[in-house]
Amino acid sequence: MANHKSSLKRIRQTETRRLHNRYYAKTMRNWVRTLRATTDGTEAKEMLPKVQKMLDKLAKVNIIHKNKASNLKSSVMKHVNSLA
Repeated sequence: MANHKSSLKRIRQTETRRLHNRYYAKTMRNWVRTLRATTDGTEAKEMLPKVQKMLDKLAKVNIIHKNKASNLKSSVMKHVNSLA
C-alpha cells in the first residue's frame, strides 16, 4: 500500500483516467465496427466524418496511437468508397 499522500492521490487519478480512456477506446471500437458492418452507402457517408473526428481526437490525447488512427481511418475510407 502507498505510504505518501501524493502517491494515494496518484493512484486515484490513474484509476479515473484509466476508466475514462477505456470508455472512449471502447466507444471508438464500437463506432468503427458499426461503420464496417454498414452496407448502405449514404448511411456510411454520414457516419464517416463522426468516426474520423473521434479517431483524430483520441490520437491527439494519446488514447490510441496516431498511426493506429491513420490505419483505421484508411481502412474505413476504403470500405465507404467501395459502397459508393
